[in-house]
Amino acid sequence: MNAHVMDPVRPSAAGTRRRAPSAELLAALRGRFAARLSTADSVLLQHGSDESSYRPQPPDAVVFVHDTDEAAFVVKACAAERVPVIAFGVGSSIEGHLLAVEGGVCIDFSQMNEVLAIRTDDLTATVQAGTTRNQLNAALAGTGFFFSVDPGADASIGGMVATAASGTNTVRYGTMRDNVVSLAVVTAQGEVIRTASHARKSSAGYNLTQLFCGSEGTLGLITEATVRIHPHPEVVAAAVVHFPSVRAAVDCVIESIQLGVPLARAEMLDALTIQAVNAHSRTTLAEKPTLFLEFAGSQAQIDEQAAVVREIASGHGGGAFQWASLQEERSRLWTPRHHAYFASLQLKAGSRSMTTDACVPLSALASCVEETLDDIAAHGLLAPVFGHVGDGNFHCLVLVDPDAPDEVAAAEAFSHRLVQRSLGHGGTSTGEHGVGLHKMQYLVEEHGAHAVALMRSVKRAFDPQNIFNPGKVVSFS
Repeated sequence: MNAHVMDPVRPSAAGTRRRAPSAELLAALRGRFAARLSTADSVLLQHGSDESSYRPQPPDAVVFVHDTDEAAFVVKACAAERVPVIAFGVGSSIEGHLLAVEGGVCIDFSQMNEVLAIRTDDLTATVQAGTTRNQLNAALAGTGFFFSVDPGADASIGGMVATAASGTNTVRYGTMRDNVVSLAVVTAQGEVIRTASHARKSSAGYNLTQLFCGSEGTLGLITEATVRIHPHPEVVAAAVVHFPSVRAAVDCVIESIQLGVPLARAEMLDALTIQAVNAHSRTTLAEKPTLFLEFAGSQAQIDEQAAVVREIASGHGGGAFQWASLQEERSRLWTPRHHAYFASLQLKAGSRSMTTDACVPLSALASCVEETLDDIAAHGLLAPVFGHVGDGNFHCLVLVDPDAPDEVAAAEAFSHRLVQRSLGHGGTSTGEHGVGLHKMQYLVEEHGAHAVALMRSVKRAFDPQNIFNPGKVVSFS
């Protein structure tokens, strides 16, 4: 294995008991899936690694499924031996969600990627779990509709449901929780359930759809999803504007939202992030705190919205707006934002990113971001800051030398302070990245011991043998 890839930055879970599949179980899986079962080291390593800074922890086998019945077969076979089952989409998570901390079988959904139905009259689409957001939007081309949730990476829809993903469009169209209608799920007993009908609302029973949304693969395997699609606006216009400080940029967005401006996107990049994207994308943006904005509607609506935001921006020291209306021009303006993560990694040669996020009420956002930047400066960290300021969420990428324990420790200490700061402002330990391995320690502080005990009871009820992605979100005991 690649020695650099295996270097630990964040320590992995310790003291866990590995529950490997028996030779008989592997033989049964090979009999059903033939070459679609793999135990090759390279395949196992790929499926035991994500975008987090945790050391890879590979599963014992990987199965590539094509439909819900195949996924159910794997779960039933594994449940008979209490072998863990971990779902894998594209591996873009960053909190250790898919690491096989107790070994087991990884179910790869990448070949289960059909768009099963597009119902424009109902404003919904049904897809298999491995379908990525770009694949869905490609299938929607020419219909006049699009799928709105954009976390940056071309993530799978199943993974996006499992992590309750959000992204750049959230301020206008909501998170994955707002855009999922119904799910097909394989239970820990290998049974297949449908969580809801295709009706736009229901008062019938518990809301199982929302319970699985954000469960990070710990309660069941999501195999199909029916999601909302949205009509393309008549006109879309993008704008970039620079500010003298991060606080000024954030205050501009908050004031715009409070005045009722229906921003389609509102992204903030600090000066260090702009420096990184200039070097990466060969752009010439002013290296100042910058807002990337998008407006949607009729031309008259956009003109009215833009006039209001321009006046607000001017009051906060904002510069001239750089506008783009054509798709090609908007893509050119937005490319730096979409490349921010990988651009930031190049600021420090050989570094790894210990990535974290925070989300607070809008009224506390400017203060929280400003305090975070002061913290970064006071501790001499190299950490670009950017995020979806329209919904109170921002990201910090702390760049460290993985071979320097003092840098790793300083980054961990910063991450802890950021969570404490967010909670102190009435926010959450993670607005977007999910709990995974890293944020489990904060759940009691955020929700209270009784609430976490109730979550643990739900886990035990849904997954009594603890086979679904063990060691994530809440401890089993």
